[in-house]
Amino acid sequence: MKKPKILIIVLFQNLLDEEPYYALTPAPPLPGILLAGMTPPIVDVEVLHEMVRPIDYNTNADIIAISFMDYLSLHAYEVAEKFHLQGKIVIGGGKFVSTFPEEAEPHFDSILVGEAQNVWEEMVYDLVFGSLKKRYDANPIPCLENIPSPRFDLVEKKFSVPIVIEASRGCPHTCTYCQLNIKRLPYRTRPVIDVIADLKNTKQLPWYRKKMAMIHDNHFGGDLSNAKNLLKEIAKLKFWAIGVQFGIECLRDDEFIELLSKANCRMAFIGMESLNENSLASVQKKQNKVEEYKNAFEKLHRKGILTFTGLMFALEDDTKEYYKTLPECLDKVGVSVILPSITIPIYGTPLYIKLKDEDRITDFNISHYEGDHLVFKHKNLTEEEIYEAYKNVNKIFYSLEKIFKRWLKIILMQSINESFTQFILKLLVISFVYFKLSIFQRHHAKKRVFKKNKPQESSFEKSISKSEVKLTVEKEVII
Repeated sequence: MKKPKILIIVLFQNLLDEEPYYALTPAPPLPGILLAGMTPPIVDVEVLHEMVRPIDYNTNADIIAISFMDYLSLHAYEVAEKFHLQGKIVIGGGKFVSTFPEEAEPHFDSILVGEAQNVWEEMVYDLVFGSLKKRYDANPIPCLENIPSPRFDLVEKKFSVPIVIEASRGCPHTCTYCQLNIKRLPYRTRPVIDVIADLKNTKQLPWYRKKMAMIHDNHFGGDLSNAKNLLKEIAKLKFWAIGVQFGIECLRDDEFIELLSKANCRMAFIGMESLNENSLASVQKKQNKVEEYKNAFEKLHRKGILTFTGLMFALEDDTKEYYKTLPECLDKVGVSVILPSITIPIYGTPLYIKLKDEDRITDFNISHYEGDHLVFKHKNLTEEEIYEAYKNVNKIFYSLEKIFKRWLKIILMQSINESFTQFILKLLVISFVYFKLSIFQRHHAKKRVFKKNKPQESSFEKSISKSEVKLTVEKEVII
């Protein structure tokens, strides 16, 4: 008897049926391949990442599982409807479903609320044997032990780094714009032995796709003692490069930096967010100290670790004067790659509630809450001034001249502390990661930022009734 097939779709950026331009991104998101790893063998499974290929509505899959974030919810509902018209069973899950289940439930045959590791297998068996329930709720704080490894073999070849894992969940900080702070869970770490098992689970990959890995934690260094123990074990695996994400306060610990270096960390994503102390304070980003940036980033660069930093526009205390000096200040602090975005008051976050209470939300179209649209009224700046600053900083920072100068500066900072062959390999890997990230961000700027000061709505977005979306948002905030 033929096995049923589940197609797991990870949505991204409301791409619909267009040819995705995000195919330059280095690594996939984790949810799809992690869910595939949890799937019992009574079904076949495929993973489709919308960021690198359009959705296949002619799939031979019997069951469609859709994972999506908040700004993709309208898109997710449309995708679900298209598959429903073909008689497919459609399941919803992910951050938005888990946070606002009552909003998502009507659009799916079933939803998974919370973390999937102790629920998904039961859900699949119920699917196969015809006893699917409308909703499956995970334990509020489930155990992180013995989670199956992600299915790296199902990652599309367009991704240069298929090995994506997690070592922890949650974050110890209370930044008011963060989705994690709608319904806070405690910061938790996975057993070191389980994380290492994930990193070794690469038998089905060709050798050249086993050499780099990403640890997709919200805060890898939330428990520094655990992070250090894990880095010591990762160093033994001799990756060419790993990438991690953590808070800048971790860089006050020189031992942590040294262990990152020994584990061949070549990229650290850090939530820098702003060079304006008052703006950082306005969103309770208390762990960041602007005066520490330059020294902290330089310590990483000297170890061959690139700094990939978030940079938010339209924070509460931003001014025209701050934006005028921002390109020069970015040069001074010495960051290697930035991820710019306009501040997103994600539905249900403390920031959203504050702006809503002040009657400053101006755009209730949830699909615009992706970081390229301004959806609220700023207290100091006009909409045009914010878009112009966003456009200008992208244009200057990602000019070809600036990209080359930053690369050369980092390369010249490297010293030989290993064999000559290993040193050359390090330089090559640093260069590969640097240009991969820089070209991706430059590409995004061209596609989303430079066309017009204000990004254009797609035909799908224009079809959304603003009044209906507003009612939806009001409902979500009450939950």
